[in-house]
Amino acid sequence: MAAAAGGGGPGVDARLEQETARWLRWDQNPLTSETVKRLVAEGNKEELQKCFGARMEFGTAGLRAAMGAGTSQMNDLTIIQTTQGFCRYLEQHFSHLKQRGVVISYDARAHPLSGGSSKRFAQLAATTFVSQGIPVYLFSSVTPTPFVPYTVSHLSLCAGIMITASHNPKQDNGYKVYWDNGAQIISPHDKGISQAIEENLEPWPDAWDVSIIDSSPLLHDPSAAISKDYFEDLQKYCFHRSVNRETKVKFVHTSVHGVGHDFVQSAFQAFDFRPPEAVPEQKVPDPEFPTVKYPNPEEGKGVLTLSFQLADKTQAQVVLANDPDADRLAVAEKQASGEWKVFSGNELGALLGWWLFTSWKEKNQDRSALKDAYMLSSTVSSKILRAIALKEGFHFEETLTGFKWMGNRAKQLIDQGKNVLFAFEEAIGYMCCPFVLDKDGVSAAVISAELASFLATKNLSLSQQLKAVYEEYGYHMTKASYFICHDPGTIRKLFENLRNYDGKNSYPKACGKFDVSGVRDLTTGYDDSQPDHKAVLPTSKSSQMITFTFANGGVATMRTSGTEPKIKYYAELCAPPGNSDPEQLKKELNELVSAIEEHFFQPQKYNLQPKAE
Repeated sequence: MAAAAGGGGPGVDARLEQETARWLRWDQNPLTSETVKRLVAEGNKEELQKCFGARMEFGTAGLRAAMGAGTSQMNDLTIIQTTQGFCRYLEQHFSHLKQRGVVISYDARAHPLSGGSSKRFAQLAATTFVSQGIPVYLFSSVTPTPFVPYTVSHLSLCAGIMITASHNPKQDNGYKVYWDNGAQIISPHDKGISQAIEENLEPWPDAWDVSIIDSSPLLHDPSAAISKDYFEDLQKYCFHRSVNRETKVKFVHTSVHGVGHDFVQSAFQAFDFRPPEAVPEQKVPDPEFPTVKYPNPEEGKGVLTLSFQLADKTQAQVVLANDPDADRLAVAEKQASGEWKVFSGNELGALLGWWLFTSWKEKNQDRSALKDAYMLSSTVSSKILRAIALKEGFHFEETLTGFKWMGNRAKQLIDQGKNVLFAFEEAIGYMCCPFVLDKDGVSAAVISAELASFLATKNLSLSQQLKAVYEEYGYHMTKASYFICHDPGTIRKLFENLRNYDGKNSYPKACGKFDVSGVRDLTTGYDDSQPDHKAVLPTSKSSQMITFTFANGGVATMRTSGTEPKIKYYAELCAPPGNSDPEQLKKELNELVSAIEEHFFQPQKYNLQPKAE
């Protein structure tokens, strides 16, 4: 094979030859094995390098990659290998694994060229556990991602696996893992699982025989019971049932070709709402996502075009949009001008935080209960919850980016007898009901609908209430975007430049006309606001993340994405309550963001591609 591949160092060719030979010994999927055989016969070293150049890295988000052949992609064999490693790791940690078991579910993704699909991957994962005598609760049809952590907690299982790539492009898939506390795994489990995968690469004797789960007494279908219990638990968060029955507000819902339709319909039923009008072209799961360029409602109006058309036709005032695995939610509202306003993740976080606190306070008149009430948000999200907490007397905490951190922290607080009212991240993720320790677009959709319906009885819109929240607690103007960069080396240079900006080991003292007053670097663990200059939040050398505080009160964080080739930034400028000039605040924020893009990102120098509008 080395000769056929031609060129290159002998080490690379020898390693590729070894990897492909081993792959062809183990892979029993005819589509992926034939692809590799063809590439070997053609001597296509470039494509083989893409397929086998590296193994997918198992991180705290699990796995996420394109579907296709080889160790760098999602396919039958890499799913088997991953699950074997995860199984062995769980055996080390849980003596009652064979009594408690695991839950597995999946979204609607499929990839005809490799024969890969979320359902197939879930069945292979279930086969791995059943072959080792471990009970598996395998959903019989697609579910929203939050149903997996809910099932882990509800049935006291050892772990959960969700096969999904959420809102990624159609060629991708993922393998998301939950621990026995019902939250996503955090370090050191990611490293331990990764090592166990490397130690269990060869498929076990029954690895490919999915027929063993067909009649196994160890396989259970939790679909009906979990759905019933989830919606019964959700009903406890319905605060205004009579308002819901009588509401004049009309809603449109889109699941963006994902799994959310049936579940959001059921949630509305649980709250005594008329069901929302569903966008017909997008309500049935379709792995091709034919009507959208990106199946991500966070991208804004482009993804919501069909929703707006249906809402205009049916005279609906509010659009609710889930991403394909229904763990995220976007909300849009028709304005008096006839335009549609899509709320940012931070704006909806402000509204839901205000609503859940207000509703909780009505039920809990005892002020002493405030000492045990908490809200959480990620460090790159708006600090509006902190402002509300300071005025109202409950606790606010920030965590690292991602619901894995908020879910684990929420669980710690709940175990201490605390009451976690709400958690959110600016990437349209909301935990409105702590029986799911993760973001949940199903519960967030119906609670947003109840909020809109309640406000309508006061002749208020969501937009008017958002303004009222900002006027009471202070305007929090935010702006977030990203640059695309496919070269890890370039990204590393950009961040190293910021760490050596004015000479070695020195961060920028200014950004254009804006003076820098503080720096926190969660890659290196540096934080100049702390007496010992050591960051309080956990640090990670494997991801880039620097936060700059400016003399004008602005805060901006630059970080790399864990799942996409993006460098993201998040900027916020806050005004104290009573400041009634949001336009001036917005103007100053835009100037700050422009300066950050020009001086810190330097897109021309680093050849960065801006977000497509």
